[in-house]
Amino acid sequence: MKALVKKELGFGNLEIVDVEEPEVGKDQVKILVKYSGICGTDIHTYEGHYKVKAPVILGHEFSGEIVEVGENVTEFKPGDRVTSETTFYICGECIYCQTGDYNLCSSRKGLGTQQNGSFAKYVIARKESVHKLPEQVDYVSAAMTEPLACAHHAVTKATIKEGDVVVVLGPGPIGLLVAQVVKTYGATVIVTGLSTDKLRLEKAKELGIDYAVNIQQEDINHVVKSLTDGYGADVVFECAGAVSAVNMGLDLLKKKGQFIQVGIFAKSEIPINSEKIIQKEITMIGSRSQKPADWEPALALMNEKKVNAKALVTHQFTIDQWDEAYRVIKNGEAIKVLLTPID
Repeated sequence: MKALVKKELGFGNLEIVDVEEPEVGKDQVKILVKYSGICGTDIHTYEGHYKVKAPVILGHEFSGEIVEVGENVTEFKPGDRVTSETTFYICGECIYCQTGDYNLCSSRKGLGTQQNGSFAKYVIARKESVHKLPEQVDYVSAAMTEPLACAHHAVTKATIKEGDVVVVLGPGPIGLLVAQVVKTYGATVIVTGLSTDKLRLEKAKELGIDYAVNIQQEDINHVVKSLTDGYGADVVFECAGAVSAVNMGLDLLKKKGQFIQVGIFAKSEIPINSEKIIQKEITMIGSRSQKPADWEPALALMNEKKVNAKALVTHQFTIDQWDEAYRVIKNGEAIKVLLTPID
């Protein structure tokens, strides 16, 4: 079968390669891939900023149909419409595995990074990671389950009450999904972006987000203070991975506010205004990826039409059109891009 493979580390080295069709193990399922989303991690990997176990087939956000099950699999059958968590292997013994926090297991191996992923016709998933699609979730929406699970994971890190004012910094796919999840809590949500984010800010408005603010044209401090009697936002989610956004978020928060860091930075060490954290007694929490407990709620949010993940998909390409997909992502034309397999 043909697959999009990261052959070596460094910039580029991503090629369509003929590889052997994978065989299903006794506790695994074989999935015919319908759609597979391009994640920021895939972009970072292509550009050489993110290390994977090369050579490896990239891709970890996908939907598909089961075509074969292993001998120990009774939960699923060929024909089932499914998606899968990215987790392919865990130690099963550490305190994080014991509490279902697989995303924190030091021995964890993920699809599309340490194990062949979904930018191919078929992908193998462990049975424990597979989820059946609810009736109202189509394959395009289902390919968005993983990023929505990441958004759900981040939102559960905060305590959000009805009527709270919540700021989401960064209108990318994760930011727009976080904003939609927060809306289900009855909060007033503000999404911020730059002039280059025009398409994404417009999409936020289409999705029913209360305020979509271009911070280069509008005073975000004034917007937040006018909605909070001058106190500041109750919660801030930083989804851009931008140092300037972190410091702006700390400034926008009220005293005893909550700051959730979702975006990943280009460098691990960044300069932040620690004085704001101390003097305002801010609670600052990191959110890493997703865990099993986030998947069924994510599917339910789409099935019940509370979150419209499909609306973020602006482009579709086949896996051999990677260069074009990369171009529309980098030049800001796209919000979310899905790839489909080739024979």
